This record gives sequence, structure tokens and C-alpha cells, in this order.
Amino acid sequence: MATYLTDKLRNVVLCGHAGSGKTTLAETMLFEAKAITRRGTTTDGNTQSDYSALEQERGHSLFASVLHGTWKDTKINILDTPGLDDFSGEVVTALKVADTALMILNARNGVEVGTELIWEYIEKNETPTILVINQLDHEKADYETTLEQARARFGNRVIPFQFPVNQGPGFNAIVDALRMVMYKFPAGGGKPEKQPVPPEYQARANELHAALVEAAAENDDALMERFFEEGTLNEEDLAKGLKTGLAHRQYFPVFCASGLQDMGSGRIMGFIHDVCPSPADRPAAPLEGGGSKPCDAGARPCVFIFKTVQEPKVGNVSYFKVYSGTLKAGDELVNADNGTSERFSQLFESEGKNRDQVVALMAGDIGCTVKLKNSHTNQTLNPKGSELKIERIHFPPSRIRMAVVPPSKADIEKMAHALHTIREEDPTLILEQSLELKQNIIHGQGEMHLDVIRHKAEQNFGVQLQFAEPRIPYRETITRMVNQDYRHKKQSGGAGQFAEVHMRIEPYYDGMPDPAGLTVKNTEVEELKWGGKFVFVWAIVGGVIDTRFSNAIKKGIMAKLEEGPCTGSYCRDVRVSVYDGKMHDVDSNDMAFQIASTICFKEAFHKAHPQILEPIYDLEVMCDAEVMGNVMGDLQTRRAIIMGMDTEGHYQVIRARVPLKELHKYSSALRSITQGKAKFSMSYAEYAPVPADIQTRLTAEYAQSTHHEEH
Repeated sequence: MATYLTDKLRNVVLCGHAGSGKTTLAETMLFEAKAITRRGTTTDGNTQSDYSALEQERGHSLFASVLHGTWKDTKINILDTPGLDDFSGEVVTALKVADTALMILNARNGVEVGTELIWEYIEKNETPTILVINQLDHEKADYETTLEQARARFGNRVIPFQFPVNQGPGFNAIVDALRMVMYKFPAGGGKPEKQPVPPEYQARANELHAALVEAAAENDDALMERFFEEGTLNEEDLAKGLKTGLAHRQYFPVFCASGLQDMGSGRIMGFIHDVCPSPADRPAAPLEGGGSKPCDAGARPCVFIFKTVQEPKVGNVSYFKVYSGTLKAGDELVNADNGTSERFSQLFESEGKNRDQVVALMAGDIGCTVKLKNSHTNQTLNPKGSELKIERIHFPPSRIRMAVVPPSKADIEKMAHALHTIREEDPTLILEQSLELKQNIIHGQGEMHLDVIRHKAEQNFGVQLQFAEPRIPYRETITRMVNQDYRHKKQSGGAGQFAEVHMRIEPYYDGMPDPAGLTVKNTEVEELKWGGKFVFVWAIVGGVIDTRFSNAIKKGIMAKLEEGPCTGSYCRDVRVSVYDGKMHDVDSNDMAFQIASTICFKEAFHKAHPQILEPIYDLEVMCDAEVMGNVMGDLQTRRAIIMGMDTEGHYQVIRARVPLKELHKYSSALRSITQGKAKFSMSYAEYAPVPADIQTRLTAEYAQSTHHEEH
């Protein structure tokens, strides 16, 4: 297999809303590049990219896959990504290593919600982007509306290079304003015949061509001068100007296609070859801690692993991009994250599930290897003596949490191993062993994402995962001041136990004055690890309790702060002042005072009008105007407070604050009530009081559960 120089490489990622036809278009691009001899379909489950059994069963992409083909003398690496937002981590991963994005728009539906969210990732990565209006053969295709929506959303940098002729079921021709020809396709698609632009389309083609020439000239003073002098640019100057402009994201070209009918994909491949930036044309890659790494084939090798896949019988397959130098089979590099030395015994080019062995990969190329022992996603490998780290991929925050019900005791270790291994493969999965909730919590992007995790655990590790609704991390506090005393006395032969404690508990807020009427000897402010504060005031006068018992009293109170009196949840924002008590020369000890302070605090807490707090999340929903009423109606059933509404492009954005308890399985509910025409994100906002009826229920449930445990 050939080794391609950096300037003969192109890395493109296909992204877009679910159903926009990315996988079908990728298949057609490979066919046009003669990388495959027969086009598969998602219906038949035989495409190059959707090769996993789960993808074939469900009929859509779940994972990013790496493909490649050659066009003339250039290797084009194609990354096909899922469109469902449950798998947005795969899109972020692919954008990290791509040099151009192909944003696929569905001609039936225009700019969809998923398009909007993916565009945010593209903007963050500052990736040059081509818009492809696909499915122009569909009976409801509407090129003009889709183009209008793209301009409304992405601005006046959207410039059509093509427009369709006979869109709909009769779609068979594309006018190309860059080359000023019409491509006429045979029945069933394939290689088109070049024809002159028909007279009825000439004026529009001329207008678009003039806009392209102007866009190309904008990037170069010499070209601009020539443009003013001659009124146009020759083909060579035009290509030069367009290449510079695309690399700097000064315009977003629009192309036409029907991936299903094999119309337009060959022209897109040609444009990628002629105009899209090579890895060397892109800005140097940012490094962790500052600095950057230019894509230089003459430098020492630097390799970044962007994806890890666990394959049965093979083990870890590591997908990487060579950021500099030339990586040869047999090279040994050191992992900058953990210092492990790794041997790249075999190098492969990827074609979906198939891999072709190669002897070397140059700077900018994408490849994979097998059986790296201690290297995973987001890690950089260099020659010995270099500790460069390519900036890590920043994955989207999780949007769903579920408790994992442990299998039999014998399988707990097996389950932990399975989840840990899957986590190395999929960094959007977050595992949490919650001591507070006494549950293993799994955080993901949505229910479909967790379904895939469950499937992997079962198929690859023989572990049956069961999910349950996770407990809510409530908090407890108080709303009034109370004075309380308690005497602990125990006599059972020999030395006894004696301690008497008088304490005042009150709600705490920053800047509050010292407790009224007490002589404060010492104040300790504890920043609680679960949020909020605990303030312990020692106000004993006359030595009625020796100061050596101060820590024991505080420890007794802290024990109850960690298991609140009302629901067993953490307590916060409480001030406790110990102001009186008694001790015994023989029978008083640390344990006696610890027990006394725990019970005294518990009794005081119940009298101090306790308040249970619940976590509230900021929720942002982006949806079509037609389903906005359904979304609002559903939010009202979830105790949501609507914070505001905006318009973004032709979408409605609803911002609300919703209790975490009410967001369980929200991703599925939203998909159901909007037919997939909505997306959401959520982030922690604050703790707020629960309604009185819910507090009564939670307190009663806790009392009942502790009663059962005691009996």
C-alpha cells in the first residue's frame, strides 16, 4: 500500500442530523473513488461504515467509523458519524482529527435541530465546512427552503456552488456554477454527462459564479486586483483563492447530491481533492498546557489516539492521527500520560470493519493498530524524551443518570471490569460509586446510549446489566433557631458513661453575627464536601465541659450531618453552638459526649422546622415551533419553572429550571413527544426547597425504612 505525503491527504467528517443520509453518501463516495465495487445500503445492513450488529439491527449509525478512498493522487480519509444526539461524543471525536466537515442537510427537512447542535461543535473546532443538500430525489425535497434556512442559521458565508434541476423523483441534473456546466445523470445515477448550462438557468449560474469569483478574490490582494481589472479569474487563480478562503472559513460552499441515487458525490470528491485543506494547511494543533504542534512530516513522530474499540478475539483497536513525523510499523513510542512504552507492531488503514496493513503513515494521516497495552482514547505518544500532549477531546456533559443494579455477588467484579473497559472505549460514559446514595451510578448521553452500553456488556463480557432509577441526592437544613439539651447516662457495672450537652442550632448564612447572649470562645467553619457549610461554636464558660471533649462533641454532630435526621441525606448550612453541659470526673469520656451530641443535635434538628432541599437543573430545550406546545405542556407536569424563551434560527429555545427528580428518562420522553424534532442539554443550577407534600412523603418513607431496619 502507498504511503501518502501530507499534502496528498484529506481528512473529512460527514456529520448531520439523524436521517440526513450520511452513511449512504459515504458509501457512494467510496464507490465513486473505486474503493468498493458495489454499494451497500443501510436497509440491507451491508454498508462499509455501519458494520456492527447493533447498527445493522437498528438501521442507523451508532459509532463513528473510519473509511478511505483515493481520488487521483490523493488519499481521502472519511469519518462517518451518527446523527442521534445520544452519540454526540462520536461526532466530537471525529471533528478532533478531521480537517474539513461535510455537513449533510436533508432536502426534505432543511436545517434540523441536530444540525444546530453539531454546528456548535464545528464552530468550537473552527473546522472548514462544506454544506451538502442531500436527498434531492425525494418527493418532498425543497432545495430553496433548505438553502434559505442554512443562510439564516449560518450567515452570508453560505455560498451555493450548485443548484438542482428537476428536484424530486425526477431529479437527474445539477448546474455547477464553479465550472459553469450542467451534470446530467443517467437513470440510476453514476457518471454524469457534462452539458452546457441551459439558457433558462444561465442568468442564475452567472450570478452564482460571480459570487464565487468574488469570494475567491477576497483572500488575496493580487487576486482582488486582477478581478477588478479583468472582471473574473482564471481557473488556477480561482482554485487558489477558494482554497485559502475555505481553509480560513471565509465561506461555506453548498453542493447538491442524492447519495441514494449516486448523483453529485463524485463532484464532491473532486472538490475535496482540489480545494479542501490538507492537514498541513490547518493551524498547528494546540497542546495541553499551551503551545502548539505543527503538522510537519520532517519532525519526530507524534501520535494521538482519538478512538478505542474493544473487538472480540482481537482486543483493543486504537484509532489514531499522526500529528507529525512518519510512523513506521515496529516503531516504539512512549505514552506521555502514563510513561508506558508501546510498540506499533502493525499499522493499518481502516475501511470500516476491514483493515489493510501498511508499512508507514505520514503526518496528517489516520490509521489504527491493535494490542496497545496501556494506551487509550485522548492519549498522546511520542519518541522517548518527548512529553508533548495534544489537547484532549472535550466531550459533552452527560444528560442521563441511572443506577446499576449489581448482579450476584460473584459477578460484581466482572461487572466492574466490563464497565471500566467500556469506559476506556467511550469517554462519554461516566462511572460513579456514590457513597451518599449507596448506589453505583452510570452517567451517559441518553437512554439509547445506555442501551448500547448494556449491549456491549452482554455481548463482549457476558454481563447482564440492570438499570434502575437512581436515588436523588437531597439535602437537609433548618429554618429556625432551637435550644436543646440531652443527658447521656449509662451504668452497667464498673465504669459508666455520662455526658450532658446543651446546644443551640440555627440556620447559617455567610456574614451572620455571633450567637446572641453566648460567650464565644472558638468558632470553626467547615466547608462541607457536599456543598454548604457547618459552623461549630464553642461557648462553654466556667469549665462545665472540658475543652478536651470539644472534638468528640463536634464529631457526634458531624456524624448526623452525614446522615440527616429527616431523610438520611447530607445536612448543610447549620450553625451549632455548645453553651452548657455537665461532665463526670470518672464516667465522662469521648464516646459519651459523642453519643450525647448526636442525639441532642437530632432532637434539635426535628424541632427547628427542617427543610429538605432538592437539586435543581438548568434545562435548555431546542425544538421546532410546531412541537413547542407539547414540550411546554410536558415541562409543566415536571414542576418546571420557565426562565425564558428565545428564537435561534427557525427554532424555539426554551430555558427552564427543573428538579432532577423530574428529569428521569427525559431524553426518551422528549424524543417521543416531538418525533425527534428536539434536543436538550442540562446542567446543575442550585438546591431549592421541595414542596411541603413531597417533604412529608420523603420523611415518612425514611422513617418507615429505618423502622424496618431496626426491627
